[in-house]
Amino acid sequence: MSLKFSPPLFDVERLSFERQGNLVLNNASFTILPGEYCAIIGPNGGGKTTLIRLLLGLEKPTSGMIRLFGSEQKRFKAWSRIGYVPQRSALIDSSFPATVREVVGMGRYAQRGIFGFESSEDKDAIEEAMELMGVRDLSERLIGNLSGGQRQRVMISRALASNPEVLIVDEPNTGVDVESQHRFYELLRHLNRTKKVSILFITHDIGVIAEDISRVLFVNQTLLVSQNPAEMIRCDEMSRLYGTPAHVVCHNH
Repeated sequence: MSLKFSPPLFDVERLSFERQGNLVLNNASFTILPGEYCAIIGPNGGGKTTLIRLLLGLEKPTSGMIRLFGSEQKRFKAWSRIGYVPQRSALIDSSFPATVREVVGMGRYAQRGIFGFESSEDKDAIEEAMELMGVRDLSERLIGNLSGGQRQRVMISRALASNPEVLIVDEPNTGVDVESQHRFYELLRHLNRTKKVSILFITHDIGVIAEDISRVLFVNQTLLVSQNPAEMIRCDEMSRLYGTPAHVVCHNH
């Protein structure tokens, strides 16, 4: 019996990026494997969002190589396999005239196009994504009238509507209350464990990376990869990485 080989979701070699002559990311190499639950941390301006944009083809590297699901990025076409929730996506104008279902339905555009007919498969995927994120009962509500936590779940539902194999989330807790933050991370763990969706997210919540995370990418112009998150959050390690004295306080709720 032959064994099925699954290539890395992301395979990055010697990746560098400059903006207006300034080096933003230098010589980064790493892989993200199927099923992983990964966090990206680092100081503001260190290059975290730029790294994500490079992975998604939204920025072009100065040098280096990116493979997606085993294919060179320039040849990769199956973008629906990657779900993306950008930074501040939950901060929506209260007058935005779209219902929750309409917003989630936008996640199917990659399969059928903006003006394509909504198939039964599309409808099922939209319903499943809303159910998964607990927003199905809000489907006819205008998204601008929802709380920050509710909007956050709607935007993740939109990303999940394409049935992606990996979900990328950029600083998901911006503008969201503490209770919603905890629920959000529970949802991410559920997606990873139960639905087998690989997760890659940017966070400033250092405590989160000690729980369940399989790999941490620390980005501060250069990149450091750790498969021992608990060790990484030690005070001396955080001080070295951030370049300033750090104090890690652990507590239980």
